[in-house]
Amino acid sequence: MSESKSVHFSINGENVHVSDENKSTSLLNFLRDSLGLNQTRFGCGAATCGACTVLCDGQAIKACDKTLADLNNTTIETPESLGSAQNPHPIMAKLIEHQAVQCGYCISGIAMQMKALIDQKKQLSKHSLDLVLDNHLCRCGTHIRIKRAMQDLLGIEA
Repeated sequence: MSESKSVHFSINGENVHVSDENKSTSLLNFLRDSLGLNQTRFGCGAATCGACTVLCDGQAIKACDKTLADLNNTTIETPESLGSAQNPHPIMAKLIEHQAVQCGYCISGIAMQMKALIDQKKQLSKHSLDLVLDNHLCRCGTHIRIKRAMQDLLGIEA
């Protein structure tokens, strides 16, 4: 008897089953094209800009760099899990409060990276926060506001 060739995982609490012929699809393309979850952005396609960052079992990963086959029996969280405009997650509320969002292209990836660190209860300093943000390219140059928002959220002195 052969074992199942489909891939099973969850996205934002919903169970997903992908057939064998689709498991080479990138997570990024699956999220955007198949599920309509467009807050995960396509930036570079080479896992260097951070725009497509999502959480996989609580760890920040680049969705453009993972195929669905890589995700069997995992739990995926996308930026859609960070609340709504009416009820934003505390990360998003701080970004809004500090006017850290201009074009908004990088923010979902940065927010997911920060959620992973907060959920893992990582202790961050100003320097380690710089290293985290170094993995995310901001096209409109609001890194300083993003950093201030994150410092405020985490209680790190400016």
